[in-house]
Amino acid sequence: MSREILLLVDALAREKNVTKDIVFGALELALASATKKRIHDEADVRVVVDRETGDYESFRRWEVVGEETFVNEYSQIPLSEAQKQDAEVEIGDCLEETLEPIDFGRIGAQAAKQVILQKIRDAEREQILNDFLERKEHLVTGTIKRMERGNAIVEAGKIEALLPRDQMIPRENLRVGDRVKAYLLRIDRAARGPQLILSRTAPEFIIKLFELEVPEVDDGLLEIKAAARDPGMRAKIAVKSNDQRVDPIGTCVGMRGTRVTAVTNELAGERVDIVLWSADPAQFVIGALAPAEVSSIVVDEDKHSMDVVVDEDNLAIAIGRGGQNVRLASEMTGWNINLMTEEESQTRAEAETAAIRVLFMEKLDVDEEVADILIEEGFSTLEEVAYVPLQEMLEIESFDEATVQELRDRARNVLLTEAIATEEQLDDVAEDLIGLEGMDKALAAKLAGGGVKTLDDLADLAVDELTDMTGIDAERAKQLITTARAHWFE
Repeated sequence: MSREILLLVDALAREKNVTKDIVFGALELALASATKKRIHDEADVRVVVDRETGDYESFRRWEVVGEETFVNEYSQIPLSEAQKQDAEVEIGDCLEETLEPIDFGRIGAQAAKQVILQKIRDAEREQILNDFLERKEHLVTGTIKRMERGNAIVEAGKIEALLPRDQMIPRENLRVGDRVKAYLLRIDRAARGPQLILSRTAPEFIIKLFELEVPEVDDGLLEIKAAARDPGMRAKIAVKSNDQRVDPIGTCVGMRGTRVTAVTNELAGERVDIVLWSADPAQFVIGALAPAEVSSIVVDEDKHSMDVVVDEDNLAIAIGRGGQNVRLASEMTGWNINLMTEEESQTRAEAETAAIRVLFMEKLDVDEEVADILIEEGFSTLEEVAYVPLQEMLEIESFDEATVQELRDRARNVLLTEAIATEEQLDDVAEDLIGLEGMDKALAAKLAGGGVKTLDDLADLAVDELTDMTGIDAERAKQLITTARAHWFE
């Protein structure tokens, strides 16, 4: 009988292309399952098959538990009972007794076979998946085998993959038998069906298609640094040349547009803008907004946004149909882009200057002329007046040293007074509100002034209420309220 087991294991391992250890493990589970049927379904049985001889032993196990947690007499034993057998046993240990091995020839052969085959199928599936992943193929090519509720099942060699409906290009009519390319979006090992999840809408898909069409990328002469897509409509990719002799845009377009046309055809006619990548964010944004021409640009590092000024003729081009051009540029660069005309830019600049002028006149107790001199010299906050290096302020021709020192002292006194007032306002504010992600003391003090002193107070606010109360932008307000509400759902 032992020889029969070894022959069976050897035959199954060869036939299914899995290791003998996997077959032995499946066999042990099958024998344990058959043994349990003779005792009780809830009994805990383990079987060990000797890998060399084919002999096997069966053991019944009981978990040692406390008297209060003892619920199953077939797989558990109370500590008091267990200590009668072994005085040193503790809760969490296992007691085992050897069972008489059942006759291999008389076990439920069909049930054992099913367990073995299922385990081998699982192992075979895992092996095929691992073989595929080792090849590091992010671009999957296959044939649509069948359609299930709008989703496509794609056969790629020995493995099946799922292309969900929401990952297909809109208005794309895929049919059974079609050859398709797709990007490997993720692996779902828990899925009973196909474990590879594909996408034809991911920005990474267009990057992989260009890598396929442009050999210079493989050679390291070119890099595709970023991409953004409106699937089936329009896309933008940013390219960078690592060799001065290589024109990045021309290389991606190809002779008479052959390379970009091949990508466009694969993407159901999606139009592709190829722009130069730049390490300078402002230059990158200017390129990303092509074909619109930019007049000027102001970068706000704190808000990670840019105010981009274009003339009236270029505004519609910069925005694009339905805001498409500016949206794709923003997604590709990672910056929030605020488009405006020269007139709007001037109006905003004047409003900001007026606000700073009022701040300086009120807080520093100076006249309009002094406030304007500070603004012209690039000062916009009290902190800058108070703490920029003294030498920089002494270089202002309109001010003597005494004036400079007086302005610095006034600014510091105002900041100190405001800091003390802020601390006093925060006395009644809950610590978890002050420590909330995205919150700072100045904002918490403004909230306290409006009667918002706990997480629940903040969570109860609407976005517009919070923006009106504090002056922060809607995106930050939304994020703060969402974070404040998180504890409601825990």
